[in-house]
Amino acid sequence: MSKILYTVIIAAALATAPLPQFLSSATAQTAAPAAAKTKPKKPPSPGQIAARERQKKCGAEWKTAKAAGKIAKGMKWPQYWSACNKRLKSGG
Repeated sequence: MSKILYTVIIAAALATAPLPQFLSSATAQTAAPAAAKTKPKKPPSPGQIAARERQKKCGAEWKTAKAAGKIAKGMKWPQYWSACNKRLKSGG
């Protein structure tokens, strides 16, 4: 009986005890490759800058039109953005 009790106590202690030697090595293994893969960011291209400016303009229009109740029923942002982006690209 004492051997069973001893086994249960050891198992409970192992199950609840933190295992820092395993945690630190696992953390070190995952942290090292992530740091090695980091590349310096290159600046956005002129096309990306223009797309971001159009998105900001369309976002402002969306907020204004939505607050005024001028958005067609059922229209969501992606549909509005697509139409607005096409309009701004064409120069309208």
